[in-house]
Amino acid sequence: MRAFRERNPVPIGLIGIGVLAVVLLIGMNAGSIPFLGGGGDTYSAAFSEAAGLKPGEEVRIAGVKVGTVKTVDLEGDHVRVDFRVDSGVTFGAQSRAEIKIKTILGQHYLAVVPHGRGQQDPDHEIPLGRTTAPFDVVPAFSKLTRQTEKIDTKQLARAFDTMSSTFKDSPPEVRASLRGLSRLSRTVASRDDDLRELVRHTSRVSGVLADHTREFSKLIDDGGKLLGEIRKRRAVIHSLLVNTVIFANEVNGLIKDNKAQLKPALDHLNSVISVLNKNEGNLDSALKLLGPFIRQLTDATSSGRWLDDYVQNLLPLPFSVGPGPNSEGLVPHLSTSGKNQDDQDKTLGGILPGGGS
Repeated sequence: MRAFRERNPVPIGLIGIGVLAVVLLIGMNAGSIPFLGGGGDTYSAAFSEAAGLKPGEEVRIAGVKVGTVKTVDLEGDHVRVDFRVDSGVTFGAQSRAEIKIKTILGQHYLAVVPHGRGQQDPDHEIPLGRTTAPFDVVPAFSKLTRQTEKIDTKQLARAFDTMSSTFKDSPPEVRASLRGLSRLSRTVASRDDDLRELVRHTSRVSGVLADHTREFSKLIDDGGKLLGEIRKRRAVIHSLLVNTVIFANEVNGLIKDNKAQLKPALDHLNSVISVLNKNEGNLDSALKLLGPFIRQLTDATSSGRWLDDYVQNLLPLPFSVGPGPNSEGLVPHLSTSGKNQDDQDKTLGGILPGGGS
């Protein structure tokens, strides 16, 4: 068998490229492969309008996600929506399809309402008579903004004034109604800019909310997960609260039963705390000085079962130690400076080894 280095790299490279292409193809179409959790049948439905439905949004039956929307296309005088339903999901041949609003921010989903016997045929489109589309709020606000901007409020006010003057000889009830309409028109005219700005801001707010629909949806989903986890831990939390109440009652009973003994102890404890507070500075100084002392003590006792230390300035300086006993048997001595040299020699000579008078 030849070694890998001796083989022709061209076929190996082509085989590797082919394998990568197959893996990429499988990854891009994983949703359509049955053994990867995909598959299912594709159905279609006719709607009078798309109502903002987009490919990739959910398909639900009884509130449970069973598939996704594949395409939304215009077909003649209606909109054709193709959607995939997971394998094993059944719904009757007279089922309805409805586009519903998932959130107030503009997300939708396709709801299939099962009805009838048997199973809906994938080759037969659900007709317009069995589909409904919702009313979208965001386009309505946008259209309201455009229409209100076209209104000439000043001309409308003049029209109401003219109508009021024309019907001035009418009965009092009619004149009062017209005067009210005139005042209303003048009020609307005076507030025209404010109302227009309010509607414009409303449209902008709805647009911003629609742009951040994914963030809001994730926030709502996370909140749902949090509430679900709290619900799962409800028994544990309830037990914790009950045991906390029991513990608090036991502590209260213990305090009541030992109140006579606890009060003097607490009084003495307050006295001790007061003394400690008064001597806080002394305690700090003692702790600071204790450190060097412990360090020196450790150094003196770390060499063995003895104390390793020294005492300085025991003898006056300067001094010199004389030589040991010579051949004539003279006593060694310390040589120091001072006028009592002879006395010091006699005294020190008596305590040194081999010393004499």
